[in-house]
This record gives sequence, C-alpha cells and structure tokens, in this order.
Amino acid sequence: MNSGRISNIRSILAALLTSSALAASPAFAQSAAEDTASSGGDIIVTAQKREQNLQDVPISIQALGETRLENAQVSSFDDYAKMLPSVSFQSFGPSQAQISFRGVTSGGDGLRIGPLPTAGLYVDEIPVSTIAGAVDFHIYDVARVEALSGPQGTLFGASSLSGTLRIITNKPDATAFSGAVDAEINKYGKGDMGGQMEGYLNLPLSERAALRVVGFYRKEGGYIDNIPGTRTFTLDDAASDPDNLTNLTVSNGALVENDYNDIETYGGRAALKIDLDEDWTVTPQVIYQRQRANGGFLFDPRKGDLKVTDYLPSKNLDRWYQAALTIEGKLSDWDIVYSGGYFERKVDSTSDYSYYTVAYDTYGYYATYFPDANGNFIDPTQNSILGDKFTKQTHEIRVSSPATDRLRLTAGLFYQRQTDKVSADYQVQGISSIPTPIWFTPYPTSIYLDSIFHTRIDRVDRDYAAFGQAEFDITPDLTLTAGVRGFIAKNTIFGYSGLFSTNYDPAVCVPTAQTDRPCNNVDKKNDESGVTYKFNLRWKVTDDAMVYATLSKGFRPGGNNRRASVNPFKSDTLTNYEVGAKTSIGPFTFNAAAFYQKWKDLQFGLVPLNNNGVTNTYNAGDARIYGAEGDISVRAGGLSLTAAGTYIDAKLTTDFCSIDPATLNVVCVPGETPAASKGTRLPIQPKFKGNLTARYEFPIGLSNTAFVQGSMLHQGGTRSFLTDADYAAVGPTKGFTSFDFSIGTTWDKWKIEAYIQNAFDKRGQLTWNTACATSFCGPYARIYPIKPQLFGLKLGTEF
Repeated sequence: MNSGRISNIRSILAALLTSSALAASPAFAQSAAEDTASSGGDIIVTAQKREQNLQDVPISIQALGETRLENAQVSSFDDYAKMLPSVSFQSFGPSQAQISFRGVTSGGDGLRIGPLPTAGLYVDEIPVSTIAGAVDFHIYDVARVEALSGPQGTLFGASSLSGTLRIITNKPDATAFSGAVDAEINKYGKGDMGGQMEGYLNLPLSERAALRVVGFYRKEGGYIDNIPGTRTFTLDDAASDPDNLTNLTVSNGALVENDYNDIETYGGRAALKIDLDEDWTVTPQVIYQRQRANGGFLFDPRKGDLKVTDYLPSKNLDRWYQAALTIEGKLSDWDIVYSGGYFERKVDSTSDYSYYTVAYDTYGYYATYFPDANGNFIDPTQNSILGDKFTKQTHEIRVSSPATDRLRLTAGLFYQRQTDKVSADYQVQGISSIPTPIWFTPYPTSIYLDSIFHTRIDRVDRDYAAFGQAEFDITPDLTLTAGVRGFIAKNTIFGYSGLFSTNYDPAVCVPTAQTDRPCNNVDKKNDESGVTYKFNLRWKVTDDAMVYATLSKGFRPGGNNRRASVNPFKSDTLTNYEVGAKTSIGPFTFNAAAFYQKWKDLQFGLVPLNNNGVTNTYNAGDARIYGAEGDISVRAGGLSLTAAGTYIDAKLTTDFCSIDPATLNVVCVPGETPAASKGTRLPIQPKFKGNLTARYEFPIGLSNTAFVQGSMLHQGGTRSFLTDADYAAVGPTKGFTSFDFSIGTTWDKWKIEAYIQNAFDKRGQLTWNTACATSFCGPYARIYPIKPQLFGLKLGTEF
C-alpha cells in the first residue's frame, strides 16, 4: 500500500471520528474525558503499569478524576458506581457490594465459601478484593478512580475476570506545603440528618521527603423505618392443632424505630515518600477505616415505601487496615517497581433471618416447636450472626524498559496469599435451655449457645504468577501489544459446618482441640494452573485520533464446596473481542468501544431444595455478552457537557441443568426442564445504563467564580436472579431515572456549595434481594434502592 493511499485512509478515518464526536448521542460514554472537560487538563492513568495520557491508552477505561469526584459529592462506593456505566453490583448495604463489569455476573457471587469476585478492586498498586463484599473505601483526597472494562488478567491477575476498579490516592509532595478542611451537613428528605468532616495535610520534611496525612469522620442519617408488626407461628403442627392452642404470636415492638439504618464511618491514611536519590523512591503507606451500619438497607414494598418489619436487630461492623510499601527505581534506563502489602479486614454482621423461620414453620419438621420447662413455647424467630476475618498478603515486582523505545517491555512476578476465617451461627434465642429436645441434640458445649447451625471454616487462596507485556511500534503510528500471564492457583477449605447433632457424629467428623467447633468435617483442596493472554493493535490515525482492536482472555480460579458429596467447581474464563476508537478534536473528546465476550463455565451459587439453606457453587454453563460503551465531552467557554453510557446484552448459550437431589450435583436429564434455559438473560446488569452532566461556571466580581450543575442518571430494569424458579418468585427490577443538582461559589481559598441528589425522590430499584434462599424467602424479597432525596451544604478551605 503506497503512502498516498495511507494518507487518504487516514483522512477518511479522521473525518469519520470527528463527525462521530460531533454527532454522538450523549447516552454513550466510557472514559474520563468528561473530567478533562471540566478541569481543563489531561487525565494521566496507570492502567498499563505506566503513566500514560488516557487518550493514548488503547483499552476501554473510564477515569473519574479528582475534580469530577468532588463536583459529584462522591464519598462512597454507591456514589461513584452510578457514574460508571459498565459497572453493576448487587448489595445488601455498605461494604456488602459484589462488583462486576459488562454484565459478567451470575447473581451468585459474594458467597463466603464460594467464588472469588469477577472484578478486581485495587487501592493504588495493591489489591484489596475480598469475597462477600468489597470494602467501601471513603473517597477523599483521591486523584482518580479508574475503571478498566474487560479482562485485565495479563497485568492484574485472577480476580480481574470482568474488569478492574482502581482507587488512586494523592501522593506526598516535597515541593510545597498544602492542606484542606471540608465540612458538610446533609439530610434525607423524609429521613434523618447527617454530616462529615474531612481534611488532609501535605508536609514537606526536606527536599527529598514528604508526609501526607488524611482523616475523616462521616455520619449518615437513616431513611428506612422499622414499623410495628406481629406474626403468628403455628409451630409445625397446624394439622394436629385445629384449635390453634399451641400457636405463638410475637411482636417487634421493642425494635420499632424511624430512620433506623444510620451509618458511622471514620478513618484515615498516612503516606511517607522518600527520594533516596535521583533514581530511587520509597513510599510506605498505612490506611485504616471503620464503618458501622445499623439496621437494614433494603425495604419491603409490601409494608410501604422505605418501610420494613424486622423482628431482630441488624448491623454490619467493618474494620480494615492496609500497610503497603512501594519502591521505585532504575537499573540503567529500566524502571523497577516493587509493591507489597498486608491487608486485614474484620466484618461482623447480624441480621434478621426470621423469614427463613416463617417459611419452615409450615413444613412440619423444622425448628419452630420448642417447649420450655413450663410447657410454654419459645419464640422460634431465627437470626444470623456472621463473621469474617480476611487477610491478604501480596508481593509484586516488575521491570519496564524505557517508554521511548520502539520495543517496550513490562514483566514481573506476583504472589498473593489471602485467607478468610469464616464463622456463622444461626440462632434461636433460648433453644439451648429447653429441657427435653424433641427432634435434635444441642451442641455439646456451652460455646455454641443457641446455635442450630454452626460454621467455622478456614479458607486459604494462594496465587503465583509470572507476566509480561510487550509493545512494538511497527510504524510510528501502528503499535502491536502482546501480553501473557502464567499462573498457579490453590484453594483449601478446612473446618466444620453443620446442622445440630447431625454433622458432628464422631464417625464422620474428626476430633479437634479447637474450642470454636465440635470437630472438623470439611477438608478440601483444589489446584489449578493456566495461561491468560492479550493481543492489541493500535493505529494512531492522527495525533488526535486512534483506533484499536483487542483480543484478551480472563480467568477466575475454581474452588471447593463444603458438602462432601458436592463436586468442586471449575475455573471459568472470559474471552473478549473488542474494537474501539478515541479522538480529541479541539474542545470535543469522544471515545467508544464495541465488544463481544464468551463466558465459559460461569460459576453460580445455588441453594438446592431440602439442603438446609446451604449454598453450593456450580458451573452453570456458558454465556455470551455483547455491547457497546462510549463517552463524549465538550467544553465551550464556561459550559461543559459530559455523558457516558453502556448497552449490554448478556444471555446463556447453554442450558443450566437441574440439581440431582441425591448427589446435589448438576445433571442434564433429557426432557427435564433445566434450571435456566439457553437464551436466559444474565441477572443484575441493566441493558442500558448512562449519565449526562452539564456544568456552567461564571465569574463573580474580579476574582471569584460560581457554578451551577445538573446531572441525569438512568438505568434500565434487570432480571433479579438467573434460575427461572428464583426469578418467578421475585420478578424483575424496574428502570428508573434520577436527577442531581448543585450550586456554589469560590472566593479566595474558600468554597461553599449546596446540592440535592435524587431531586425528585425516585425510588430506583438496584436489586431485589432475599435474606435466605429464594426458594424459601422469595415471597419476602426486599429492594435495595438508590439513595432517596438528599439535601446537603458543604463548606471548605484550602491552604
């Protein structure tokens, strides 16, 4: 092909990209160009383990910069997740979200003895992903949030099957002293008051060292009411007790409270940066956060708007810290980076599990008939007391050749060991004191108190990997990238899980000296190894326009089920085919990508009938996902417009067959209706999710500025659960649109701002959830809503 033809093709592609930027619907977006528009600068990201301008990175990435985060009053995960169209999540409340990208979710993630997450979560260079819910990192003094869509397994590892979410903090700066203090008061429209205090100090210690310290306290008011109610238990004997002589009626009067779901979060971080010489820098950092969430964050529409009837108290206490060390340096002209960290997280959760009791009250054989010493009956209402102690030790060392070379290489080694000490007690208060057990033998020691189901499992996941990614400039404008990651993954679970005396029979349960369990009846391991890859071709059509194509593969390790008869679940893989374009033409920036993904052997958590509520993980078959995502931004004088959106179509491509009641494994029987048929839509992810923001800034007087801002957020309805039976029991969520508005001004080093979120108080439905297995608790499903109408006033200063 001669140079004239290349020039003609470039001109045509540049014209097409330019016209696309001018004509693109604001419903499509997927990058941080909107932050560029609002702040007037380039966004620098590290998505490929190098510092690069966002517009030069040939992957689909959205980077919410510090200005954008502040303008949107972002402080928690829910706040920034709504701004990321490719991100979906299922949640029971703060610190309990299971994150996914591009619809890669089965709705069965987040099990404590089950699959690892489909999306990786990082703070700076260190992963902090855990099962059973992502940490709700408080967003303050954060440089940006990077959302990398699609498999990132080459550079980021096994928990990045569907994508990687990175929180990048501001680093110490030895060149200047700086600081800020920010205060806020807020109130939910029909709910309670809240507020927060935040601040940071950047302290130069010398020409080569600086310390940066951040602290915050946030109190969020509640907005869900626990209203009065009563329920009557038949105590399993409706047929033999036609006169209802043994019925028991209970009340929740002691727990009735308005706005009962308040949250208290506080913590901070400290980072020390030391330049040892011109080439070597050491940065240790420590982060601590504590969050207590009272009450529940789901409401029961059968009881009324934002109302529930809970009979036992609920809370979630989450404490975590991370100690990290980054060493950056050079050997000759190659960059070397070591990043290591130790992460520890403790989560204690108590919740009302009583609808499980309600369902079993009519079965005629379960735990609702408990006479005490006086012939009366104890309240059989059940609660769950769950605990997790997570640890994560990670080490990565990588080398990178000079960024100016025609052939550029990044390579490294990675090791991770993560553990979870799982504890679970499902209790009926007073059951340990009944004198004559009718159908079960209580646990043998007083340690287990009122537990009727008891779990103590030690889980360990180990990952070993070697990775490399090379970029080669075929021509100055055409670059080929190839990456590979070889890995070994090991999973073990050991301990006890069982119902009453049934599961600690000495014949099948190994004695132990540990006092937190009667014996050990679980001892399983699973080892896997494999390779993931990535190929990318990028063409710089002009200095301001680029197109690319990507083939990449992601991997998530398999694992073990606690029941002896249930097979281990296999690894699942995601193959991604993607084409995209990025262009910046004057004040316009437009990025877009289209993709097709093949998900093989997707992992899914399911509770089989008559399984005492125990969830097993299965490989539910294969799925395909296709869609498009993009972003557009423009700035004209003081007016900036930004938009982002994603369209997803995700469906099974094979039948998910039924569960064999004898072995509790998946079997495909010809002629038998599958649990979910080929063509079934995957749950949780809406087909469309998008946002649009307009901001106008204008001068006041000689040196002050003011602004007004409005945002619209929309997402479509979702399928709540994968299997047909679960979906029929609960139904879909409904699509919704909400609006946020703010107004404010700055003068000297001060700023004041008033805002209203969800201005018209729309009750957007994010997910339908159940407290226990849907086969039991489906009729009592509750909605996890977007935040209701919230008013706020913020005042801050910088120095």
